[in-house]
This record gives sequence, C-alpha cells and structure tokens, in this order.
Amino acid sequence: MVHRQAKQLAFLAAVFIVTALLGACGSGTSKGDVIQSANIPKAFDVTVLAEKDTTFDYEGAPLTAEDLKSALRYRKDESLPIATVLMKRSEKQKVKKDHIVALARIAFQMNIRAFVEEKSGEIVELQAQVREDDAQAQKPEAKPEPSK
Repeated sequence: MVHRQAKQLAFLAAVFIVTALLGACGSGTSKGDVIQSANIPKAFDVTVLAEKDTTFDYEGAPLTAEDLKSALRYRKDESLPIATVLMKRSEKQKVKKDHIVALARIAFQMNIRAFVEEKSGEIVELQAQVREDDAQAQKPEAKPEPSK
C-alpha cells in the first residue's frame, strides 16, 4: 500500500513539474510584431471589433478573416478610403493573438496600415513581415535546361 502511494506521489510530482515547465516555456502574446507608432492617425478609415471565435465585427456584421479581407478589398475597388484600419475589443471579447495575426496578415497582403487599441487605450501599429523560410519557399527555383 505504501509502495502504491509512493508511485502516485511520484507520478503527481512529475505531472506538476511538466505542467510548470510548459507554463514557463509557453508563449503568451508576443509583442515582437506590435510596435508603438510615432505617427498614429487622428482618425481611421475602418474600425473593426474583435469578436469570439476569431471573427470581426465590421459595421455590425460578424465576419471571418477571409470575409473581412473581401470587405476591405471591396472598399478598395469602390475607391473608398482604406489606408488605415483600427481593431478594438468588443464589449464581450478581448483582442486575442489570433485576431492580431489575422489582421496583420490582411494588412500585409493588402498593403494597408493596421492598428490595435490595447485595453489601456494605447494604440499600437501592427507590422507584419515574411519569415525567411517562407520567403525562400516563394522564390521560384531555377530549373536546369534539358541538354540536347
């Protein structure tokens, strides 16, 4: 009986240590892609709210990241202003890392400036860039010409 309790205690200790290590090594929201912008605009062309399940509230409509990209592309096609986008937290949902990544990706692909209003009211600009391994994967490789 004592032997069984010792095994259970050792197992619980191991689970606790693994949990502590994972918690210490786990990555929270990284501020590496978020910088304080020196030239924050006084007004933004588009304002979206972060909603649950990584959706966005755009003019009262819940949109996925792809739908938001399409809506912004439509604004661009209609010659409506689209240079700056501000994302705020909604009443029920805070801005999550997934929201930030999705908006940064959209801003990078559409060549627009994206900003996030933090809980403290501070506004920061998102700046996305292509990772080196992604950039190398997109480069076309030179194929050798067949010899005659």
